[in-house]
Amino acid sequence: MDFAPDDSMRELTKRVRTFLDEHVLPAEPVLEAQLTAERERWGGWPVVADLQAKARAQGLWNLFLPGDHGGAGLTNLQYAPLAEITGWSPRLAPVAFNCAAPDTGNMEVLNDFGTPAQKEQWLQPLLRAEIRSSFCMTEPEVASSDATNIGTRIRRDGDHYVISGRKWWSTGAMNPDAALFIVMGKTDPDADRHRQQSMILVPRDTPGVRIVRPLSVFGFDDRDHGGHAEVAFDDVRVPAANLIGDEGSGFAIAQARLGPGRIHHCMRAIGMGERALSLLRTRANERHAFGRTLADQGVVREWAAEARIQLEALRLLVLKTAWLMDTVGNRQTMTEIQAIKIAVPRAMQTIIDRAIQVHGGAGVSSDTPLAELYAGIRSLRIADGPDEVHLSSLGRAELRR
Repeated sequence: MDFAPDDSMRELTKRVRTFLDEHVLPAEPVLEAQLTAERERWGGWPVVADLQAKARAQGLWNLFLPGDHGGAGLTNLQYAPLAEITGWSPRLAPVAFNCAAPDTGNMEVLNDFGTPAQKEQWLQPLLRAEIRSSFCMTEPEVASSDATNIGTRIRRDGDHYVISGRKWWSTGAMNPDAALFIVMGKTDPDADRHRQQSMILVPRDTPGVRIVRPLSVFGFDDRDHGGHAEVAFDDVRVPAANLIGDEGSGFAIAQARLGPGRIHHCMRAIGMGERALSLLRTRANERHAFGRTLADQGVVREWAAEARIQLEALRLLVLKTAWLMDTVGNRQTMTEIQAIKIAVPRAMQTIIDRAIQVHGGAGVSSDTPLAELYAGIRSLRIADGPDEVHLSSLGRAELRR
């Protein structure tokens, strides 16, 4: 395993880092001002459009997707350090490069499983950031950590499908630019438990699509990404051509989507931990208490040391996972994907929590990004499968070795 980047990747990584420092981080207070000025709006922020235009002009666009489909043509291993950089500003950097969830996963689904017509109608506008999208899988009435529990019905009716059910934590659904919802539901409740589900494309403006309410995470509403929402589908009728793949392939498509999504989350989470440690260093060296700086306190030194160890070790595990996905495929890398999905958010939560502690009252306020980073990393221990599900699966595989 050789994780060393070549000269071209070193140059690209430098360009992404420069863009973050010169454009994204200075834009964070601009976004806050725009959010405050337009409290009732969900998306369409001028600062986001400005960053996207600059990033696209510099060729820093669709970095996550293979080049023959409109992306940068990078491997998972090559994308890892770039995604980590975007984790320094999870609200602005991913969307600036058109690499934000849920659009990335939805574009991968369309790219890998969509028909030519579906790609033309939906994938191309997403690649150009002309529209946004939402992914509707989790449901309020069932334990969605077991995707076979999903109760939303997708019934065939002639040349159409009719969708009935309720979803929540549908990322991006509050954004009026989210023109497309990818919905997972059951087409055949009597089939094998992993062949009951299908995925289907639902345009936002289809009659019967109803946004019930926005959802917040520890009080943060993620408005700049379009927010999470509870969405009702009241006998929503769409053409049969909107089905993704075959009937019964929804579970397999979901697993194919979530694998890359999980490692992307972990790549960005490493960046979140690095920014928290950077803030901790600055605060510890500048703040005085009891006659000395916080950096002179033994416990703070231990926190900084432990954070560096965790960051370096878990970055290597993420890189190994990316390398395996590139060389042997996602299915054969499930163990490593589960391992990083467990370990990275847990460790980054501790790093961010300690950075908050060093900042005192400022750490739990909105004067620093730490509280929002904490909310995001804590929710990641539930999103895309909770820790306990991945631990159970990983433990079962280990005991069968």
